[in-house]
Amino acid sequence: MFRNLTSNLVLHERVITTDAKAKELRRIAERMVSKAARLGELLTAPNERLSADERARLVHARRVVARDLRPYGDRTTGTGADAVERVDLIRKLFIEIAPRFVSRAKKLKLAGPGGGYTRIVKLGPRRGDNAPMSIVEFLPEEEGKPAAKKKS
Repeated sequence: MFRNLTSNLVLHERVITTDAKAKELRRIAERMVSKAARLGELLTAPNERLSADERARLVHARRVVARDLRPYGDRTTGTGADAVERVDLIRKLFIEIAPRFVSRAKKLKLAGPGGGYTRIVKLGPRRGDNAPMSIVEFLPEEEGKPAAKKKS
């Protein structure tokens, strides 16, 4: 169940679920992003320029993350028979999501354990069974940077 939730979070970068599942999902997702973001420059470096040790670190991190993710996710792009796009979730995590948080991971590495890559927003009770609902989402890239001061 959490493997599917985590995969959908990586695919859509936002999931609506119950509060209890959201809190557990955050733990799993933040560990995965921390594992990827701590690789730093290895995420964006071309494979030819990496040493054997660096390639081994990258492969190991991908395998560790792959334990908690489905390999592919299907995203609907419109209507019709050809409206489904197949997305490699591990690649998306390492190429699109983790590089956003590399600077944050470096700062937190000195201060202690990483985290703070996701946000939980409470929605209120679900209609029908009154279960408390929440949105779990990855923070945008601009989040955490100080806002520009306005001149008056």
